[in-house]
Amino acid sequence: MPDGAPDGARDLLRFLACGAVDSGKSTLIGRLLFETGNVREDELAALVRDSKRYGTTGEEPDYALLLDGLEAEREQGITVDVAWRYFSTSCRRFIVADAPGHLQYTRNMASGAASASLAVLLVDARQGLQDQTRRHALICALFGIPDLVLAVNKMDAVGYDEAAFTAIADEFRAFAAPLGLRRIVALPLVARKGENVTRPAVALSWHDGPTLLGALEDAASAEALTDLPLRIQVQGIMRPDSEFRGMAGTVASGRVAPGDPVAVAGSGLTSRVARIVAPRGDLAEATAGQAVMLCLDDPIDVGRGDLLVAPDQRPAVAAQFAARLVALDEAPLLPGRRYALRIGHFWTAASITSIRHRLDVVTGGQHPARRLAMNEIGLCHLATTEPVPFDPYAENRATGSFILVDQTSHRTAAAGLIAHPLRRDDNIRRETFLVDKPARATLAGQRPAVIWFTGLSGSGKSTIAKRVEQELHQAGRHTYSLDGDNLRHGLCRDLGFTAEDRVENIRRAGEVAKLMVDAGLIVLCSFISPFRGERQLVRDMLEPGEFLEVFVDAPLDVCASRDPKGLYAKAMAGLIPSFTGIDSPYEAPEAPDLHLRTGEQDAAASVAAVLVRLRQDGFID
Repeated sequence: MPDGAPDGARDLLRFLACGAVDSGKSTLIGRLLFETGNVREDELAALVRDSKRYGTTGEEPDYALLLDGLEAEREQGITVDVAWRYFSTSCRRFIVADAPGHLQYTRNMASGAASASLAVLLVDARQGLQDQTRRHALICALFGIPDLVLAVNKMDAVGYDEAAFTAIADEFRAFAAPLGLRRIVALPLVARKGENVTRPAVALSWHDGPTLLGALEDAASAEALTDLPLRIQVQGIMRPDSEFRGMAGTVASGRVAPGDPVAVAGSGLTSRVARIVAPRGDLAEATAGQAVMLCLDDPIDVGRGDLLVAPDQRPAVAAQFAARLVALDEAPLLPGRRYALRIGHFWTAASITSIRHRLDVVTGGQHPARRLAMNEIGLCHLATTEPVPFDPYAENRATGSFILVDQTSHRTAAAGLIAHPLRRDDNIRRETFLVDKPARATLAGQRPAVIWFTGLSGSGKSTIAKRVEQELHQAGRHTYSLDGDNLRHGLCRDLGFTAEDRVENIRRAGEVAKLMVDAGLIVLCSFISPFRGERQLVRDMLEPGEFLEVFVDAPLDVCASRDPKGLYAKAMAGLIPSFTGIDSPYEAPEAPDLHLRTGEQDAAASVAAVLVRLRQDGFID
């Protein structure tokens, strides 16, 4: 134990076991559990039984099966998910995450790294450093893991050759030098036989360093969360009666006691802690990790998602920031697409404003990118609808990490690690005018809105929009039409037809439509707009009730038979790539405000249906 380190500060160690496929991670952890007496008798009996069916070690127990809990993993002999296990020795308690080694499960490995303070990186002595070895080392450094144990496994397969071990250790240290790791301990072992796992091995007597268990027991603890500035993530407000108001939440970092001053990070409002309520009575102090309820001296405005902090140690509060994103979903991360961002218990809408670069997680190099595919990592700039309180991830993991959720599929799209705030908003403010939207709408004698026509090319969007505008104009309404082709002659001339370009095209169109609604106009927009997320993005830009989605629906064969621009023929001949409906998807509206089946009704009937809906919703009389 390092001098001056109190026992309690080093009691629990969370570590990650990672490395390339078949390097022996699960076997090593299983052997470690067995050697330290952390395998129950029933587990051992099951291990012996399962080893005969699934094992790869002959008559000996296959200790990897203690970790590979999924049936599919056991049948294939691989780990495809993060397996978490708790064990302890007389010196220390441990929580270990066994991360998958396959490239396609990099996202799983990253989730294990997020809470670890040490990594055990395994290398097969026969194969040396692999791309996945370098990839995992870089991710460990990226996620702020300061210490790493390089465990060179299967030394028996190279005759316990010291030179082979030294060559691997030297090569890794040279690779890891720029990563900023605090400490690297390299050690040889044979996980299957338990050699140098918990006790020294005669065959490895030339190694004068620790065993694996010795290295784990002697590892420095992560910086104590109680030593960081106070951060309390508010989960909810409790009002059982008119006399009691408590803020329920978790102390993410720091410590708090009655009488301490606190501030709401977002609003800056301040008060003092009157009581700390717990299930068994009031507390004299609460520290990091505790779920508590605070009562304040003053009835300041505090709600779910707020962050209570020490007034003299406040976090950043910004609506734009830089962050490293790990793409977790099959749908790629695209700039301009709207996501839901959650940090602590705080939710807000967010979008990626730019991808600065994609990280090569083998070499550490940086490459230009317009999207991030699943398992890729990139440095991005993000913008949120509401300012977000946070600390940089390097300073506080609890308040510097977040997730992005796809607003259409509701799947987790990415995990994010905040690097720093962007100060662009510091010099920008929203200007207010003496003439506002209600005044403009009143002068025009109408209710402004966006009528958004979406559907395949050839479905009749533009035809219907033109005739609706003509009817509105004849009725004295103030209108304007935005058409996809027209915008691509000017504002969107620089965009193509990739998924990324389509997202940006609709974002720009939405911003223009928003300005025209502010001018008091009824705006008719004709865009294929194939993605639900982008149509929702435009809806979210506007006030409730200002967006009317009209699904102009015609079967593909009907649209192709019309082929007003000859595009389907070219697309089917392979002359137009990424053509919606042919080799690029169209996500039909699930609940449009108006559904026009133009394969069954003529344009006049469709126009009449739109006008009826506009009257029903009060846009026209």
